[in-house]
Amino acid sequence: MGDRWHVEVDRGVCIGSGMCVNHAPTGFTLDSARQAHPVAAETDANEQMLAAAEGCPVEAITITLLDGGELVFPPEE
Repeated sequence: MGDRWHVEVDRGVCIGSGMCVNHAPTGFTLDSARQAHPVAAETDANEQMLAAAEGCPVEAITITLLDGGELVFPPEE
């Protein structure tokens, strides 16, 4: 069985670019205020969700491992 992720969007940081929806159309939606929301807070690890987080121009998306809470994205500096 593969890793499971917890996905969050900081809506105080999100600028509504829609890049997350472009990279992972089944993983994110934009509300009427153009704020991003993950379709599900928990998901199987996958390249589309990671690409969405990496493609966010303001790094508003945080991905952590469901088991243990280790940070997947953004990388620790």
